Amino acid sequence: MSEPIRILSTKKLLPNQRQFLLNAGFSVLEANFIETVGKKFELEDEVGSLIFTSQNAVKSFLENKKSENFKSKKIFCVGTKTKALLEQNGYKVLASKEYASELAEIIVNDFQGESFVFFSGSLRRDTIPEALQKANISLKEIEVYETILTPQKVNGTVDGILFFSPSGVQSYLKENTIENQICFCIGTTTAEPLEQITDKIIIAKQQTVENVIIQAINYYSKKL
Repeated sequence: MSEPIRILSTKKLLPNQRQFLLNAGFSVLEANFIETVGKKFELEDEVGSLIFTSQNAVKSFLENKKSENFKSKKIFCVGTKTKALLEQNGYKVLASKEYASELAEIIVNDFQGESFVFFSGSLRRDTIPEALQKANISLKEIEVYETILTPQKVNGTVDGILFFSPSGVQSYLKENTIENQICFCIGTTTAEPLEQITDKIIIAKQQTVENVIIQAINYYSKKL
């Protein structure tokens, strides 16, 4: 009997997510290669439209007692899960895209005269600030959470690795190498730091954990 496919997830999966992989006959290793910690911050009453690029930013925002006062604001976000979390908490999302570059394009093209507040993390990319600055759009940035790398050595070999953020890739590479493993990435931004190392990259069709898992299952089912 052949050995099961060994999959490493660079974040702890929910029980049902893990079960998808187990039901497909995979052996699953999982560990959190990054941690996020919410930060205390001040919210001024007179702010512009709101920008969120992650669920972590939304969660930290919701911890602020004044967040309830902002439900009438225009909200722009990146990611279907980010949008869902906002809507579950009573916020109306005016525009949502899968990538920050796409969201920035909408803002620059259609909302030139407005001011914005960007709720960000400590390792955020420059995509939105640079695009809005270039277009002379007013942007205030509030850092609402910190991303901490938690690298760890993976013992033994794995066949595939699930990556969910560029910082997760960075953390993994501090203690491990990419050799022949297939890298399943939640999006092109996550895949970028891997492109110098390997061409064995598969990018999810939707930016969700579930779709990363589906890509892994589909890939290996074709190999069997």
